[in-house]
Order: sequence, then structure tokens, then C-alpha cells
Amino acid sequence: MELLNNDANALHEPNASSLSADNAAVEVSIELTADMPGEIIAEQQEVFVPSSATAVIERLQSLVQGSDCDIDSDELASLKQQFYSLRNDAVYASRQAFIDAGGEVEAYTPDAELVEQENQFKALLAEAKEKKAAARARIEAQQLENLKRKQAIIAELTAMSEDADNVNRHYPQAKELQTEFKEIGDVPPQNATETWKAYQDAVEKFYDQWKVNKELRDYDFKKNLAEKQLIIAEAEALAGEEDIITAFRRLQDLHEKWRQSGPVAKELRESLWAQFKDASAGINKRYQDFFEQRKLREQQNEEAKTALCEKAEAIDIDALTSFSAWNEATRTLLDLQQQWKTLGFASRKANNALFSRFRAVADKFFQAKATFFSTVKDTLSENLAKKISLVEQAESLSASTEWRKTTDILVKLQQEWKTIGAVPKKHSDALWHRFNEACDKFFAAKKAATGDQRKTEAANLKVKRQILNELTAMLADDCDKTREEAVARIQELRTQWQGTGHVPFRDKDKLAESYRNTMRELFERYDIHGNQARMQAYQSEIDSMTDSDRPRLVRERERMVRAYEARKAELKTYENNLSFLSAKSRSGNSLISDIQSNIHRLQATLTDLEKKIEIIDSKL
Repeated sequence: MELLNNDANALHEPNASSLSADNAAVEVSIELTADMPGEIIAEQQEVFVPSSATAVIERLQSLVQGSDCDIDSDELASLKQQFYSLRNDAVYASRQAFIDAGGEVEAYTPDAELVEQENQFKALLAEAKEKKAAARARIEAQQLENLKRKQAIIAELTAMSEDADNVNRHYPQAKELQTEFKEIGDVPPQNATETWKAYQDAVEKFYDQWKVNKELRDYDFKKNLAEKQLIIAEAEALAGEEDIITAFRRLQDLHEKWRQSGPVAKELRESLWAQFKDASAGINKRYQDFFEQRKLREQQNEEAKTALCEKAEAIDIDALTSFSAWNEATRTLLDLQQQWKTLGFASRKANNALFSRFRAVADKFFQAKATFFSTVKDTLSENLAKKISLVEQAESLSASTEWRKTTDILVKLQQEWKTIGAVPKKHSDALWHRFNEACDKFFAAKKAATGDQRKTEAANLKVKRQILNELTAMLADDCDKTREEAVARIQELRTQWQGTGHVPFRDKDKLAESYRNTMRELFERYDIHGNQARMQAYQSEIDSMTDSDRPRLVRERERMVRAYEARKAELKTYENNLSFLSAKSRSGNSLISDIQSNIHRLQATLTDLEKKIEIIDSKL
């Protein structure tokens, strides 16, 4: 039978009456029970009597499959002895039967069943021993842990007994430690007696100190009462503090002082606490109201900041393609940032998220702005180089006397100048002044050299105005000329106009425009080109077609549409080219005049094509 030792500690604690503050002594007694160290208790076990080796194996298998704590060393030894006793009997009987059957003793070998039975027993026995060893290791580890815990309790009780000023305050904890000590299990047998004696000494020392300290308790009650009354007075005075945050923090300090102050007589405790609690309630109510109002303000600030984020996010960065647009957007964003600064905090969670959101928009904006200005800076530098080149060319030609050739070159330079974008502002005015001065210098010299030509141009202007007046008069409703007379006169005036030379530059465009408009109206009125006759003939041709001609009619319409689209594209090209031209020379004016003539011609052609398509559609 395995021997078990327990270190059950049977310290009888004083009852509630004997341990109260009103008692002058503490009775401590120790009762030794049957489970004290050194006592051995024999456990009665039921004796297992196997009927066969198989029964022994079954019993051993049940022990292995059960809890490892149930495996007893004595029982394992008994089962081993019983198994081999029964097995030897079985081997003997088997060998005797082998000999009786005529076999030789030397030739006998145990049956395979007996061998397998022995192997099974050995395996189970080894497994049982392993489980028993593991259980023992766990028990020993638990005993060591129990020893540590009990030693810690002893050390804490010793420390509390040495803290003479607070021994009364430690009393509830000392009671808890004693209860905990009793609930802890066994310790290693070799440490049981020593641990028990150390525990007994610590408990007795604590209660001795507690008894001595009682005489000072009444004095402490009086001192603590004065301290608590002072705390209450300070708490009541906080009602006049305007800053509720300061008042609340000071109240927390007073509560901490209250907790740290010692106890008072039992009959005063509730009334003193009620006074302190009432003084605290007013401060807490003001503090709660303050935070409810602050929560409302935070909600309003959150809504306002969310609106600012949405306004900032609404700035379309992709649409900012100029300095003015970027500057305007920058002013808008800076204004939003200024508004942000005027707003207070939102809730802590929302405030950080909103700030990150607003800052991300601002960072993205200013990064895009920096990229734009960096790109524009490169473009401005390129434009500056181009315009400096034009200025240098113009200055090199300003003294030229090749009037026509140089005029054409300068006109092209002026046109190219218009196609080049902006340059850095600090260079813009100076470059333009140099370029314009070079051009003016040349054209002033040219004007001085061609003074007689101006007189001729003035005379030509007078002649062309007379021609234009007569042509305009032919548009009047009271014109008495027949169509043939009108057409002949128009042709004469047209020939005379074309034979007249150049007019002053300032009058050229306006005069030419009036002439073209007047001639177009005359051509339409007198159908000089026969457009009306041709359109009537086309109408008659289409009307004469029958249903069998429908495929040909469809093809004709497709041809007209293709021609219309081609002329329309050609017209757009001429109009685009015209928008880039602003000539100040005869050759430049001639180019513009040609383009305008082509535009009028194409517009008339498009009108004819539209009418023809309408004629075909009416037939289809």
C-alpha cells in the first residue's frame, strides 16, 4: 500500500466577536488533526483475485485505460506476480501434455498463444508504469507549486504584521490569506512540517501586532474624522468654481484623499459619506451637462467639417488648365482652410478621420498644382526661346530695303508669334516691345519709301467706291434695267474693279467685304450663273423618273451626300486657316482674299447640294 502524507493545517481562526476592534485580546489556538505531517493513514483496498492470466490482462488494461491517478504501485506488483504465477502453471501444463504425447523435453516450446499473451502483458505493464510515472511527476510539480504559494502567503502575512500603522486595515486581507492557505493542497513531504510551523508563527505574530495596534485606533478615528470633514468642506466650496473641468479634477483629487484617509467610528461613516456624496453630486451634474453641450458642439463641428471636405473634394482639378483657374481654385481652397481653423473639435474619432480626409484633398490639390506649374514652367521656357528667336529675326530684318520679300517674312513672323503661347511674365512685355519696335521700324521705312504709292492707292479707293455705289444702286427695287442690261453692266463694273489697283491697307478689307457681299446678291438676283435654271432642270429630271429608276435615284442621293460632306470638310479647313491669318501686306491680303473667295464658293455649292438632296428626298 502506498503511503500518503498531508499538511492539512487546522488553525482555528478567532470568531467574529473575538476579532472585532472592540475586543482587547485575540485568542489563537491550533488543533492538530489526523492529517498533520508525520501521521500515516492506511487506505483499505479491495483485494483482486484473478481466475486466469487473461483476467489479469483485462484488469491491467482497465487500469491503463482509466485515470493514471488510480494506478497503484502495489497492485501493479501484485498483478505481475499473479500473471507469471498463472502463466508458469499454464506453461507447465502445456509442457507436461507435450511430454505425455511422446515429445522430448528439449524439443518443447511454449504455445504461440502463451507467448502473445506474455507480450501483451509486458506492453500493458510498461504503459501502466509510464502513466504512473507521469502522474507522480505531475503530483510533485503541483506540490512544488503549492509550496511556493504557501510560502508567498507566509511572507505576505509577515509583511503585514510588520506594518504596524496599517495592521487593522490588513485584517480582512489576513483572513482571506488564511482561508487561501487552507485551500491549497499538499506540499512535498520533506517541506510539510517546516511550512506549517512558519505559517503558524506568521499568524501569531500578526494577531499580536493587531492587538497592540487597537489602542491607537481610537486616536486614528478622531484624526480621520477631522480629515474627512476638511475634505467635505473643500468639496462644498467647489460649487463656486466657474471652471467645471478644474472643479471636477479637484473633486477627483478629493475622492482620492477620501479613499486614502483612514476609517472613522462606525456610527459616523454613513452620515459623513452622505455629506461628501451630496457635494460631489452637484459637481458631477455640472460636469455631465458640460460634456453633453460639448458633444452637441462636436456634432455641429463634425457636420461643418464634413461640408468643408465635400466642398474641397468638389474642386475639379482636371478642369484647371490655366493660371487664372488654378489661382481661383487656390483662393477657394485657402478660404476653406481658413474656415476649418475657425471650427472647434469634432468627436475624437471623427475629428482625426475628417482632418485626414481634408488634408488628403489639400495635399492632392497642391501636388497637382505643383506638377501643373512645373510643366507650364517648361512650356514657358520653350515659348520664351521661340519668341526670342522671332525677335532676333525681326531685328535683323528691320533695316532691310527689300520691301515685298521682307514684308512677307515679317508677316509670317507675326503670324507665328500669335501661335506661340505665353512666356514668363517678367519677359513678356520686353520681348513684345522689341518685336513690335523691329516691325514698326521696317514698315515706317517702307512707308517713307513708298509715299507716292499711297496717293495712287487713295485714287484707286475713290474709283472702287464709285463702282461699289453703282453696284449697290442696282440692288434697289426701282432699278429700270432689264436682266440682260443689268448683267452686262455688272460684267463691265466687275472688269473695271479688277483693273483698278490697290487701295490703302486700312480700307482694303472692309471695301473688299462690301464688294463681295454686293456681287453675291447681284449674282443671286439676276441668276448670273444660271443656278435657278439649272436647279429647275434638275427638278424636272428627277420628276421624270419612275419607280424603276428608284435604285439609280438612291445612288444619286448617296453621291450628293458624299459630295456634300467633302465640301463641308473643305469649308471647315478654309475657315480654320482664315482664323490664323491677320496679314499686313499685299501678299498676305491676297491670301486672305483667296481663302474668303473659296469659302463663299463652297458655301454656294453646299446650298446647291442641299437643295438637290431635298429634291431627291421628295421623290423618294
